[in-house]
Amino acid sequence: MNDIGEGIVAALGLLVTLDPDLIDISLRSLQVSLSALVIACAIAIPFGTFLAVQRFRFRRTVISVLNALMGLPPVVVGLVVYLLLSRSGPFGVLGLLFTPTAMIIAQVVIITPLIASITHQAMRDLWAEYHDLLISLNTTKVQRVGTLMWDGRRTLLTAALAGFGRAIGEVGAIMIVGGNIDNVTRVLTTAIALETGKGDFALALGLGFVLIMLALLVNFAIHGLSGTEREGRW
Repeated sequence: MNDIGEGIVAALGLLVTLDPDLIDISLRSLQVSLSALVIACAIAIPFGTFLAVQRFRFRRTVISVLNALMGLPPVVVGLVVYLLLSRSGPFGVLGLLFTPTAMIIAQVVIITPLIASITHQAMRDLWAEYHDLLISLNTTKVQRVGTLMWDGRRTLLTAALAGFGRAIGEVGAIMIVGGNIDNVTRVLTTAIALETGKGDFALALGLGFVLIMLALLVNFAIHGLSGTEREGRW
């Protein structure tokens, strides 16, 4: 209980004083996770919607693989990305290892299947409702996908938030590809792991408190900007 109390006090102290290191780490965490989220959504949402609309050979296999990738261990993703970006890897010449870009790539790989799977499940139900109407209007595949994405945007927001929650809380993969370098690739989760390893449980708890607050603030901000609470329904 004493450690928890000290952690909360430490977190409040860091927030009140706007500790430069904390601000730097927090902003980097948001930059990496939000960048990964935008990229992942740009890939996963159209792909998940396309799977709900289009019928093709091996479609069930693709869906099964997509669902299986939702449980892909993050450390395995980190290892694969590390090998691809290392000097002996095919993309080593780009010099991306131990940079925020490498961390973003790892997070994109981790959260894309999650967002795509949630999108597919939601759009499949919506497609069953809109199928006859869109077919009768002789719409193109692109128009069908666009219509479903627009009308199902509230569910897609939920999928995006699920992806963000997993991204900002990730530690294993970004520890491997980022290296937890101070002032370069250190984010809240890796900083918590570092302070715990050093035995500074109070500061680790404080950073954890800040991480939770950031996640909550981003969720509230996205819901507020989308107007879901005011509109009640779409």
